[in-house]
This record gives sequence, structure tokens and C-alpha cells, in this order.
Amino acid sequence: MRVLSVLLGSSLLAAAALTPAHAAAGGGPLVVVNPGFEKGAEGWTFTDGTGVATNNPHGGAKLIYLDAGAGRSVSQVITSPAAGRYTISAWIATGGPGGTFAVRRNGADAGTVTLPARSTYSRYTISNVELAEGDRLEIVFGSGSGWVNADDVMVSPGATADPRVTSSNPKVVELFAWSKAKAGSWVHQDGAPGLLDVDERQPGGTGEGTYAPSYWAGYAHRSGYYSRDFAHQLAGAHILGLADENRNMLRSFAVSATEEHKFYPVWALNFDAKTYLDIDYRSPTNFVREVPATFELVEKANQAYRWSGDRSYLDDPVFWDYYRHATGEFVTLHDGRLANGVAEGTGKGIFQGAASYNEAGDEPLAEAGDSIGAQYQAYRALADLAFDKDDVKLSRAYAKKAEDLKRYFNDTWSVKPGTGEFVRAYTVDGTPLTGFGNENSWFMPMKGIIDAGPRNDAYLDFVDAEASGAGKPSNIEAITYLPDTFFRHNRNETAWKWMQYVYDQRENKHVSRRQGLNGDYPEVSFTLVSQTVEGLMGIQPDVPRRTVATLSRLPADIGWLQVDDVPVGDGTVSVRHDGQTSTTFTNGSDELRFWEARFLGEHRWLEVNGHRAAGHPKVIDGVRYTVAVVPVRGGQTATAKIAG
Repeated sequence: MRVLSVLLGSSLLAAAALTPAHAAAGGGPLVVVNPGFEKGAEGWTFTDGTGVATNNPHGGAKLIYLDAGAGRSVSQVITSPAAGRYTISAWIATGGPGGTFAVRRNGADAGTVTLPARSTYSRYTISNVELAEGDRLEIVFGSGSGWVNADDVMVSPGATADPRVTSSNPKVVELFAWSKAKAGSWVHQDGAPGLLDVDERQPGGTGEGTYAPSYWAGYAHRSGYYSRDFAHQLAGAHILGLADENRNMLRSFAVSATEEHKFYPVWALNFDAKTYLDIDYRSPTNFVREVPATFELVEKANQAYRWSGDRSYLDDPVFWDYYRHATGEFVTLHDGRLANGVAEGTGKGIFQGAASYNEAGDEPLAEAGDSIGAQYQAYRALADLAFDKDDVKLSRAYAKKAEDLKRYFNDTWSVKPGTGEFVRAYTVDGTPLTGFGNENSWFMPMKGIIDAGPRNDAYLDFVDAEASGAGKPSNIEAITYLPDTFFRHNRNETAWKWMQYVYDQRENKHVSRRQGLNGDYPEVSFTLVSQTVEGLMGIQPDVPRRTVATLSRLPADIGWLQVDDVPVGDGTVSVRHDGQTSTTFTNGSDELRFWEARFLGEHRWLEVNGHRAAGHPKVIDGVRYTVAVVPVRGGQTATAKIAG
């Protein structure tokens, strides 16, 4: 039985909402009593030298402390309401090393973290604790050589998917294992109570709701998920088995994109998946909205459909209406100043509709590189979705709209007249802007709207140089896009460089003090998961068409890389790359029938399952590949390599 997810932070759960006995009797979620200590000592057992304080909470108004010295503890015992796996997390700060965060099952150790000396609150996790119905789970904080503060205990469901990485390079193995565990700790149980509208202004929230299948996508000190973060985390979430959460969260944004909102989705929802997050929503005409998100959600729905094969992305009218409005009426309604078929922002700030994800600048933008790039991909996505819905006329119409928009971008929009400069945005008075604009720069190559060739290559060099120097964003979540940007264009060394940079910054403080460490920003772990599988491994499923494509993007210092049991459709796939010349594919899905083995460049011969075969040329977004389409039924393994 799968036990779904919930947030159980101090500022996010009314402590007395559900007792362990009640949870066990109803077979509901596993609930910690008073997880944020807002009800004082209720539910917890304290030894001498410990207690509840108010001086240094992570969330809400209270926390627990353990004085320095051996033998002190704060603990709680919970009876498991159902069989399942659970992940337990807590925010902890310490004045010295040697403290512990532990989980015991029926008195035996089920996982222990020894805490370092770190005065900044950090999130510690014990993953995938297996419990039978009626088992006694004990959560224990232990003292060390310095003080220990703890707050915001959270229970997540154990992972439903278990992709695993092995490699000749130990760093990529370490990176993936860390990312998988960290991302899994952000998932919420379905049906548990939690507070709504928690943020830095109101850490106790404004009321209580029932959480739906969801995961954290955005700041960890707020009780909601954000459209921008969610779009970037969706692929990593699917790879970790969160297809249901993806569908539920995406649908909640689709529902919010009403005519009253001029077909913008709201920027953030609470974890009940229906209440708009208060800090970002004031009224139907005064809420945070940014043009790229409207389009990215269409693109990501198509991506979720390709990974899962879930027909609801086609057949649910809420989704279908969203796609049509986002690529139709939304563009018409928001194309007023420049009247060129490109959706615009107002130039008046995020609460009035921003053209770009780049919130750091004060430029009054009407159109931006990230919005036009996202609009292009939304058109392509609807063309794909319409084709699978057997609406060939609509599919052709949107394929042409995508083609026309790309041509306009390359011939006109991105060209500053009389110069060789690359335009990345326009102000409300029509002034073209060049130079580096963070998201409105790197989204253009990331979305593939720039024609392949020297101009695109030069712009990628420019983005890398700027992001490596004075133009580097201060917030780690912005930098998480750079691996995706460079993988798309087979800049493997550069993409891997940025993956390692993001991972290496995980224990540094985030630019937002309330957020804690960089590694505790959810987007970091989710995107490293997807960048390993989609980026380095080049795994691109198309379950509706019963195919998975692969492309090795291994850099020079990864001799071989293997990922096992990646969830695709009704099963899994496993892939191994040896350099960029040989790939092994195992199909564990009955829905899949074909493997498209891709190799960069033109090669006359391939070797498929030990037999010499002619390589088939294929051009994808202007880049030449050699491919072999290999029938591989469920349970079978196939190999393909460059033969000459």
C-alpha cells in the first residue's frame, strides 16, 4: 500500500489535529503530534537539560533545545497507521558536533544522523523507513558537545521509485544519491491536516486545510508550491515516482487560469492544491504572475505525458482548456503594445504581470527572451498533444505557429537593427535590450528557439562567460537552469561543470536568510536528478508512441555511467553509456516497444546487438545525429555502438 504525503512543519500543522491512535484506527497518514513544538511539550518526552524555547525557532514561535553534554534527549513514539515506507526530516541547528537525529522502529535503530557543528538551521533526513501496521516509530533528538536546537519535524512517504546510478566517476554517484534522498524528503502525505498561508510575515499561517498529493517547489519557509519551481522540478519528480503529485499540482494551476485572471495561472498555491498562497495573491487583478510560467506549464504537461503515458493530460477538459487558452486567448489578450504575436508583460512589476522570470532587474519589460522561448515550446507541445488526441488539423496549425514564431525570432525579434548584437528583451516603449539578462538570456538557448549554428554557439559562449563572472546570479535556484541550457546543445563539459557547481554549493548559505542552506532549496535536488537522467544519460521517453530515445552526453571525466530502474510508463528502463560510443538499454515496461539509440554526428555504420547495421541520419532541431531504432520488448536488453 502506498502512503501518500504531507507537510508536518511547526508552522504548518495544528498540533492536536490528529492523534496517533486516530491515525492508526483510520489507516490514515502517519502524523507527528506537535511537530513544531507550538503546543509546548505536548506529545514529546524530555530529559533533564532539554525543553521548549522561543529564542531561535526555524518556523512558528517555538523550538526545542538540548543543552551540551551527554545523555540528553527529546523523543516521541508514534504508532504506524498502515504498512509503508516513510521519510523523516527535521530542521536542526547546533553549537557543536556530536548531537544526533535518530529514528527507531520497535526499539531498534532504523537510521541515525550524527550532527556537525552548524549554527544555521539545516534540514536532516532519514529516508525510507519500512514500517508494518502497528509498528512503534520513535523520533529522537540527542545531545552533543554543544547546544542543539530542533524544529519542524516532517514525515514524507517513502519513495515509490528507486532509480540508481553507478559509474566510473564516484562524484556523479554521490551527487545522485544525495539528490534522490533530499528531493524525496520534500513530498507531502495526502489527507493530513496542515496550516495554510505560512510565510515570513505570518509564520503561524492563517488557518488549516487538508493537504493534497504535492511536494515542495519554492521557499521552504512558505506553505506552498510555485509554478516556476514546479515546472523546473517536474521531470525530476517523475523520475522519483511522483507522477500523481505532478498531475495534481499541474491541474491546480490549470484550474486557476480563469478568464477573470486573463488566463494567467496563479503564481503559487497552498499544499491543499486549491487555496491561493496569500503572500502572492491579493485579488483577481493584483497577484503575482509572470508570462513564461503560463507557457511552461503547457510544455511540462506534454513532458509529463511523454514520461507517464497518462491519458488524463489529453482527456481531462481542465488540462485541454488550459492548453488552448494559454496558446490562444492568453496571447491575444497580452499582445497590446508591440502587436507582434508575442505575449507581453506590463512592465509594472510582478503583481501586475511580468514579462520575465528575472525579478532582480528594474527594467520595464514588455517582451523577454524567456517568455518568447517558452511560448515557442508551448506551441510545439500543443502540436504534439493534439496529434496524440487525433486532432491532426490542430496539430499542424500549432506546428506552423511554432515554426513561424521561431523564424520571426531569428530574423527579426532577436536582431538589433544595424548591429550584430543579440536582443534579449524589449521595454514597454519598444526599445530593444542587449547584454546579459539572466533568465531572459539563457532561456533562449534552453528553449531551443535560436537556430542551430554559429550564432547559437556564440550566444552559449556568452552565457557561460557571463554566468561564470560578474553576471553570475546570487541565488542558487537560478543557476540550476544552466545545466539544462548546455545539455540541450550537447555542451557536455559545460553542463557537467554547472551541475557540479550547484552540488558543491549545497552547504553554503542561501542568499535568503530564512531559506537556510542552498541545498535546502528544493529545486536544487530535483533538478540534479533530472539533469543526471535527461541530461547526462539523454533519456527521452515517448510512452504514447511506445519509444524511448537515449543519447550519451558524458563528459570526458565520466568513462561510463549507468542508471537503473527509471520509471517510464507502466514500468522502468535501465541505460548504460560507455563514453559516447556505446549504449546498453534494458526495457522493463510492457508499454514500450522501441529504443531509439542516438549518437551525435554522422556515422556510416552502427553495431546493433552484435550485428553491423547502416546508421540512419536524423536531424533534430538543426543538429545531425545517427540513430538506430531497435525493437526491444519488455524484459529484453539491447546494445548499440558506433562501428565506423
